[in-house]
This record gives sequence, C-alpha cells and structure tokens, in this order.
Amino acid sequence: MTRFGYTLMTEQSGPKDLVSYAVSAEQVGFDFEVSSDHYFPWLSSQGHAPYAWSVLGAVAHATERVELMTYVTCPTVRYHPAIVAQKAATLQILADGRFTLGLGSGENLNEHVVGKGWPTVARRQGMLKEAIQIIRELQTGEMVDWKGEYFEVDSARLWDVPDVPLPIAAAVSGDRSVEMFAPLADHLIAVQPDKDLVDSWHETRRGTGLPGDVRVIGQIPISWDPDRDAAIERAHDQFRWFAGGWAVNADLPTTAGFDGATQFVRKEDVAESIPCGPDLDAIVESVRAYWEAGFTDIALVQVGGDTQDAFLKEAAAPLLDKLRSASH
Repeated sequence: MTRFGYTLMTEQSGPKDLVSYAVSAEQVGFDFEVSSDHYFPWLSSQGHAPYAWSVLGAVAHATERVELMTYVTCPTVRYHPAIVAQKAATLQILADGRFTLGLGSGENLNEHVVGKGWPTVARRQGMLKEAIQIIRELQTGEMVDWKGEYFEVDSARLWDVPDVPLPIAAAVSGDRSVEMFAPLADHLIAVQPDKDLVDSWHETRRGTGLPGDVRVIGQIPISWDPDRDAAIERAHDQFRWFAGGWAVNADLPTTAGFDGATQFVRKEDVAESIPCGPDLDAIVESVRAYWEAGFTDIALVQVGGDTQDAFLKEAAAPLLDKLRSASH
C-alpha cells in the first residue's frame, strides 16, 4: 500500500505554525510527515527558515501516530556527522521510534553560512558516505574514534541511544550515488519518479545480500486553491525555483541567486510542472507517476504558508481518499 505524507516546509512557515500544521495533518489522516532542514528559504517571498530539529522535537511531542522524517539533512558542512548522530538519536527517543533520518549531499544555499566553501559533487558524495558510516557507528552507543578522509571523531559516545534502531534514508540521483549509498542506507529518497533508478537501488541492495524491497520516498509540490489563478500566482511567486532542477538548485548560494536564475520562468511554466487549483483529480494524476515508478511513500508539499489551514481543513481528507483509491 502506498503511503502519503505531509511536508512541514520550514521555508514557508514559522516554527509554531509548523507544529500546528503537523498536528492537523496527523488528525486528517496523513501517514507520515517530512521536514525540510534549511538555513535559508529558496526565495525571499517564502519568508521563513526556523531550525528544523527544534520544530521536530516539538512535533514529536505534539503528535502520537504519524511517522516523522528529515527531508533532507546534510550531515557534512553546516553540521558535523557526530552532532547529527546525537540529535537524530534524541529525536528517535522523543518520537517513540517514529523517526527516520533522511540524508543528502546538501545545497550551497544552506551550507555556505559556516564559511567552509562548497565542495564538488564527487567530494560531497564522498563526505556523505563517510558521514553515514560515522552516524551508524555512533548509534551503537559504543565509544567511537574515527579518522577518515573528511572527518575526525575523537572519543565520542552517544549516552542516550533509542531502543528502536534509527533508520537512515539517502537521497540519490544517478547510478554513481545508487552504487555508493544503496549498501549503506536503509531506504531510498529520490526527487523524480524514475523507475530505472528505483529498480537499480533494489538490485544493488540485493546484490550485496541486503533486503531489496525497502521504502522509496518521494515528494511532489501542489498548489491547491479554490481559485486556480490564485494558485498559479502563488506557485510562481514562491515555487518557481523548482523549475531549475537539482543540478542548479544545489549550487546557488542565496535567495537573490534563485531570484535571478528564475526571473524568466513564466506562470504557465510553473502551472505545467505543479498541479494548481481546486481539481483534486488533477493532483492525483500528477502523483500517479510516483507510485507507478515504485515509490512506497509520497509526501505532498502544499505551496504557500498562508494556505495550510485551508488545505488541511477543506482538501486534504478528500484528496487522501482519492490518492489511496487510485493507488490500490
């Protein structure tokens, strides 16, 4: 059965609002909730970037059933992997085993703030591989010393280790990253409904003796609104960065950069890539490509911080019914 999630998008809402939306999303029936982990919004018009881990700690206490996940945390530049290991273990305890640590190689937008520069793609992936290994070691609760190519850990130990082991999901985009991370991570994160990528992940895991059929987690933006024109206007204002693709999105350092890079993206371009308006069936058809590609978990991003209450109150429940019916 395909599971459907709600995105706590830190770039478009403040911390108290995010906790409120998390509670409402659980009540309306979402299976899981993912949180972005940003220092900057993509565009200034989004207007927010609270600390995701504080928000998730509050969400863990405010909710009871829904699973939680970072989508995604970069454990290499802004954060040291030993620190990510500690806060992920703590959150897993607070969430009573409902948390999955989603990891990726990051974006310059968020990582540049600590002044360490922005590594090449190959170097970022090497750093992520080593970070996952360190996080795994520390989750044992044993003393860890590590001296690798990118990181050092000196006599570190987690004193509060969750009873439920911490699952790790890794974001991948191609053959090289599948080969590198499929043996290390428990679950797959991908940003496009690419069946070949999903199949390659499963085959790579089975080739190393690991279980092949694990969770495949994706995400898709939608702009629901009773007024389609308003939905398109909002999506263009706040989500036109999405048109750049991840090869571009990973490298731009500031909101001004994203504003400049997307200045020629038209409203009709956004409306073609993001379902906009009140038509729930159109949203279902946009999501369909993900479960047909083998995704087990699909998180929705409702565009616009000021639209969340209306979406959760008016559209979410009937949309979930339609999605579950169509995906069976």
